[in-house]
Amino acid sequence: MSLLTSRQAEELHKSIIAYLAANKLTATATSLRAELSIEENEFDAATAEKYKGLLEKKWTSVIMDLESRNAALQSELDNATPASLSMRIKDPSAWLPKAPPRYTLESHRNTINCITFHPVFSLLATGSDDYTIKIWDWDTGDIERTIKGHTRAVLDVEYGGPRGNTLLASCSSDLTIKLWDPANEYKNIRTLPGHDHSVSALRFIPGSANLLVSASRDQTLKIWDVNTGFCLRTLRGHSGWVRDVFPSFDGRYLLSTGDDMTARLWDISSTTQTESKLTMFGHEHHVECCAIAPPSAYKYIALTAGLKKPPPASSSAEYMATGSRDKTIRLWDARGVCLLTLIGHDNWIRALVFHPGGKYLLSVSDDKTLRCWDLSQDGRCVKVIGEPHERFITSLQWAPSIIRAAEQAESTTPGATTERSQDGEVSNKTAPLGAPIDGAAGGKPGDVQIRCVVATAGVDCKLRIFTN
Repeated sequence: MSLLTSRQAEELHKSIIAYLAANKLTATATSLRAELSIEENEFDAATAEKYKGLLEKKWTSVIMDLESRNAALQSELDNATPASLSMRIKDPSAWLPKAPPRYTLESHRNTINCITFHPVFSLLATGSDDYTIKIWDWDTGDIERTIKGHTRAVLDVEYGGPRGNTLLASCSSDLTIKLWDPANEYKNIRTLPGHDHSVSALRFIPGSANLLVSASRDQTLKIWDVNTGFCLRTLRGHSGWVRDVFPSFDGRYLLSTGDDMTARLWDISSTTQTESKLTMFGHEHHVECCAIAPPSAYKYIALTAGLKKPPPASSSAEYMATGSRDKTIRLWDARGVCLLTLIGHDNWIRALVFHPGGKYLLSVSDDKTLRCWDLSQDGRCVKVIGEPHERFITSLQWAPSIIRAAEQAESTTPGATTERSQDGEVSNKTAPLGAPIDGAAGGKPGDVQIRCVVATAGVDCKLRIFTN
């Protein structure tokens, strides 16, 4: 019994006949046509030209795909022991993305600049140079809706906010921040003007139900109250475009980076503090991205820092990572000392994400690769995913971990509320960055579990979803 449909079989037969004819195997082609009862008028010169070379292209495509998968698997085997491979299957805290992606999704008409996962449901949002935001279901690969409102490129998006983590915030080259309500058809409920140039990044601040921080080309960071739309504080210190900002899991610190080649750590727990607590120098070009390590990473980085005992999990902003146009990633401690310089990318570093399990740091670059760095091995690069990325990769996100659903379980996220799906069932809730991880399958209600879902996007206008 053939696995092909009648139409697929017909296409294959014509491709084979065209291949035979093109290679001057006329008798074989004629015999096959006769056996398949394909008449002269069904396979004229135009048809032969149409199918000429198709078989070789398909064959080459299949071989290249198999070679790519084989190379990826070989790389994984070269950098892992049998025990660690077994653990990766059972333990999400050891899982790393691998090619090919589960989905490659297209709809944007220009570069995708940013990605954010919904903290509860299987949704994510992307922002693009085509001025739009698109909402996708990463579990099914479907596009849910397109949001229009910005008049220039959308540079960053983020889910969060006061309503049980269900607001979507976006920022743009049009100098504004916009808030959208997913519970009301993603209606634009507020626009926040105030920056004097492009707004390049934004994040909801953990530990507060209503605070949002933004970074701008006007060289400032601003902290906003999303309930009122008022700017509460402006942080000045950078002498160039502020490219990225990242809050600590407790909301006490902000890490920012920019074109002045520095990274700055701000203590925002004091309302009178307007200067950065710490400035980190060392990069030799614009610093594009940053991330604060979760407490789950402390035990791995502490070894590199020469500490016998890692910092307590309750302490935030102990270690930080920055990525630069100088093609390097730097790992810093809370004193501003550079602990590691990771070298391997051949172009600008565009985004960084710490693995929720803490052992790995992931990065993407304009060299069209995603790289995984093992922090337990002094930052050794243990995995490279090149294909199928076709052009510069601009963004990288890991789906937030979840807290197992339970009627009586309370969220460990301050200010979070229980969310219910459309059928009324209590849903899993998002876990704060750095919460105790239950990496293995199974577990009790209230345990935190890693979701093995990673998304990348870039200049090729494609969103790629990697899942376990």
